[in-house]
Amino acid sequence: MKKETKSSIKKIAFGAAIGAALGVLFAPKSGKETRKALKEKATDLINKAKEIDVIEVRDNVIEKANEIVEEMKNLDREKVLKIANKKAKDLKKKAEELVSYTKEKATPVVAKAAEELRAKAIDVTEKVLEKLESE
Repeated sequence: MKKETKSSIKKIAFGAAIGAALGVLFAPKSGKETRKALKEKATDLINKAKEIDVIEVRDNVIEKANEIVEEMKNLDREKVLKIANKKAKDLKKKAEELVSYTKEKATPVVAKAAEELRAKAIDVTEKVLEKLESE
């Protein structure tokens, strides 16, 4: 029998044991019957847990940890910088659109506030980009 098939069977049996234990808890039986049935199911669950392949669990943990490490490698500085540059350009464009719109449609006070927001947004994004580039 393949390792994957054995693993699937064990997982199904383990799940069935848990389901049976929950079923016993919620079944309309006397306390004595419920405790007896629960003890039997707990014993069955313990026996099934003893059958778990420790090496398989270890291998799965190692595999998942390695996948996380690989994903972190993919999140390198160049990619972050590229994304930050794009976002900075998008932010600048939106701020310029806001300034243009407020100059056309709003009062001079609102237009001045929009211009100050645009300047601050550009300043902040430049500082963020400088920090990313220097790291």
